[in-house]
Amino acid sequence: MEKIVVKCINELKGEVNISSAKNAVLPIIAATILCPQNITIENTPMLEDVRVICRLLGELNCDVNISQFDDKLEINTKNIVPIDADIELIRKMRASFLIMGPMLARFGYCKLSMPGGCNIGSRPIDLHLKGFKLLGADVTSDHGFVEVKAKKLTGNRIYLDFPSVGATENIMMASVFANGTTIIENAAEEPEIWDLANFLNSMGANIKGAGFGKITIEGVDKLKGVSYTPIYDRIEAGTFMVAAAITNSKIKINGFNEEHLRPLIEKLKECGVKFGNYENNSVIVDGKVEKRPLDIKTLPYPGFPTDMQPQMMSLLSVVNGVSVITETVFENRFMHVAELQRMGANIKIDGRTAVVEGTLKLTGCEVKATDLRAGAAMILSGLIAEGETIIGDIYHIDRGYVNIEEKFSKLGAEIYRVKM
Repeated sequence: MEKIVVKCINELKGEVNISSAKNAVLPIIAATILCPQNITIENTPMLEDVRVICRLLGELNCDVNISQFDDKLEINTKNIVPIDADIELIRKMRASFLIMGPMLARFGYCKLSMPGGCNIGSRPIDLHLKGFKLLGADVTSDHGFVEVKAKKLTGNRIYLDFPSVGATENIMMASVFANGTTIIENAAEEPEIWDLANFLNSMGANIKGAGFGKITIEGVDKLKGVSYTPIYDRIEAGTFMVAAAITNSKIKINGFNEEHLRPLIEKLKECGVKFGNYENNSVIVDGKVEKRPLDIKTLPYPGFPTDMQPQMMSLLSVVNGVSVITETVFENRFMHVAELQRMGANIKIDGRTAVVEGTLKLTGCEVKATDLRAGAAMILSGLIAEGETIIGDIYHIDRGYVNIEEKFSKLGAEIYRVKM
């Protein structure tokens, strides 16, 4: 069993290169099902989730070539077969469910087991299925499986009760070949939604309004192969922004989109952190300042991202004063609180609200990554905790961060992986 060891440091220095966004790459990989031609995805983050969805495409008889040397992913789905996908692969990663929309669009049929993923809260697929039904598909769900089928999909107006990212992506992909016009209202607005639409449009789809809450898709007959580079990972960039803040350091982040990170930037500025030298997708983050407590409420984009809540809690646990964090997106996203408390953090939970009273210091100990972003929070806390922090269940971290030990090591951190 592997674990990550983090030791207390004085300061981070240098610069870090941000990878492409996991949450952008995964739906883009799923969307390759729509096109039976060669597709190249440049600067692919070689993460466990990426490997899982690639293995899933392999199960469907697709040609998938992953180059470890230049982070290039080449996919050809010409010979894909519409068979029932491997149960364990679907359960292993929730994003695997995103193949249902493109499979339905291309073959008029798909059957999958119910999806899995992190245990951070309920993420029902009812909105995905609602969209498929409104496009004309027959949907049945029984004994842990979901089956959708349709002779021909027809465009329709679809209102999402909640701006679900996965449902927006799945319905958008399912609509690419539908007859007529599909309109998705109250659609998710995350940058990854825009990126998926941009990828589909580069292949010949006709999608407008992605990223603005109302998406219009005009059905087309076919798509063509392309080479595409996804957007930078805003959550990885945000994690290193918080790393500069929590370690009282000044670092440069390369692979930075200010617009995508606006909610986090504003909160960090409110905390006292300084930002400067915005140029060429880079920024200097200066955490050598006195920090102030915050009130944070997570919301769907463009609100404060739930994926940055654990990392911000690590920071606020050592900021003098009382901070309040309200989690509105996932009901189980405070599982990392118990791990921070082991390190000496003073945090009290009341329902979906956490009251964080800053403490003078944290102490290294053995903790675990209860989910992907909680794992990042443990690393951040370990950077400033006295002594040594040993993090278990790091497979969660590997799902979302590329070479995280190497990137922190280049900034001067003492962090490494061991087998125990």
